[in-house]
Amino acid sequence: MPLPHGRSLVLGERTLIMGVINVTPDSFSEGGERFDPAIAIEAGVRMAEQGAGIIDVGGESTRPGAAAISEAEEQRRVLPVIEALAGRVTVPISVDTYRAATADAALAAGASIVNDISGLRYEPALADVVARRDAAIVLMHTRGRSRDMYQQASYGDLVGEVLDELRESIAFATGAGVSKERILVDPGLGFAKEAPHSFEALARLDEFGDLGRPIVVGPSRKSFLARALGGTMAAPARDWATAAAVTAAVLAGAHVVRVHAVEEMLQVARVSDEIRRYHRLDS
Repeated sequence: MPLPHGRSLVLGERTLIMGVINVTPDSFSEGGERFDPAIAIEAGVRMAEQGAGIIDVGGESTRPGAAAISEAEEQRRVLPVIEALAGRVTVPISVDTYRAATADAALAAGASIVNDISGLRYEPALADVVARRDAAIVLMHTRGRSRDMYQQASYGDLVGEVLDELRESIAFATGAGVSKERILVDPGLGFAKEAPHSFEALARLDEFGDLGRPIVVGPSRKSFLARALGGTMAAPARDWATAAAVTAAVLAGAHVVRVHAVEEMLQVARVSDEIRRYHRLDS
């Protein structure tokens, strides 16, 4: 998949690791430890050295109940980090935003991918930016906003409805001029989904292959994993649970897994890739 700034993604040979950099004071996973741009930049460089295939930089927490920030503040947080990383790493940089103006500025600063949690539903003009910049886009499934997403977590046919809504996002993107070859899809584990919904989407991930686009999965440290363990657990303590979800995602056909602990989850993904490879040989 060719990308701006001379970057590219090779998808399908092995699962890519997307390393998460939250430049926020209220990340559900790391708190505010990477709110300092210098710390965030060094974390991104370290992730690339550890084997991340994509670095995903976000400036607004989208955890359930999180408060929105202004466009100006989002850009103040992410642009210096993206610009610095673009000069220090060779892997593609993704900007985690649903805002058209932030995406445009980030792509100009060195990002090559837009990771949109809204699937182009929050700011449809984002599609025009992606098309004009020849960037790639991850279209994630969600409903509502952070403050009310769980109120919309009602499904008669979970996978069927999520697939239909992602098809709508893909059609909107291509209608705006985004090349279909530069679209990736994400079922949105934990977004407008209760824990059973997230587990079902993960268990039936192979069905998302019907969309004909590479699949991104983001299970890392999310609260639905703790539910399987019988209670609450602080996000940083969920890496073992994340490893199980990453394994399931890779075996079911994920092309990219979005994680916080890059070094550890790279090992998980590589072993899972080998298992999947031998399964294909036997098929």
